Amino acid sequence: MTINATPGVMCTPRFVRAFTWMACVAVSLGLACSPALAAKEPLPQVSPEGLELQKDTKARAVYLKPGATFDKYQKIKILDCYVEFAKDWQRDYNRDTVGLDGRVKDSDVERIKTELAAEFRKVFTEELTKNGGYEVVDTDGPDVLVLRPALVNLMVTAPDLMTAGMRRVVVDSAGQMTLYLELWDSASSTILARVMDPQADDGFGGRAQMASRATNERAAEIILRDWADRLRKHLDAVRGK
Repeated sequence: MTINATPGVMCTPRFVRAFTWMACVAVSLGLACSPALAAKEPLPQVSPEGLELQKDTKARAVYLKPGATFDKYQKIKILDCYVEFAKDWQRDYNRDTVGLDGRVKDSDVERIKTELAAEFRKVFTEELTKNGGYEVVDTDGPDVLVLRPALVNLMVTAPDLMTAGMRRVVVDSAGQMTLYLELWDSASSTILARVMDPQADDGFGGRAQMASRATNERAAEIILRDWADRLRKHLDAVRGK
């Protein structure tokens, strides 16, 4: 996995080590699979930066800096969302596909990643501004909270390959992905929290449906809005809203 530096928070070797550590935790717990299949092994109580594991949270894992407070943040800065497919997803998908037209090309992978990153920014911006009343900005400051997002372990059951006609595929889930979200204080470049949460699309209550570009987009939006809603509600709660 490649981590690129992003303006606003330095991509230090310490950050890379922490991200790699969390990725190893995800793999060891089976979070690349359906959340229902995640192993029940205990998570580490403390991260490499000293963040402490929180109990009784809706997300699979939440680590928080001791003494961290969020009530002073009036503005949010959202960094570009890093997106990565599950290991060997493209190879495995193409291996099970008959015919060249139905195979996923590298250009398809990059397009899907770009579109999903854009959808992340759109959904989180809408939730935080319209429902939370926060201002989404591009600058740093003492009242600016930085979100450093990543969507990893992405698996799409029936991707839209932009061909003449999408294959008629019936699926019971559009796919799944895992959220890595770090919250940083922009003024001090200090990490305050890290969230790791896998989610899978359950379709129409787990029933099978015909896959399409629209169903894939809708499934991604539902998952992203759930994450954005939970973040907004948490920030509202600590601000007494």
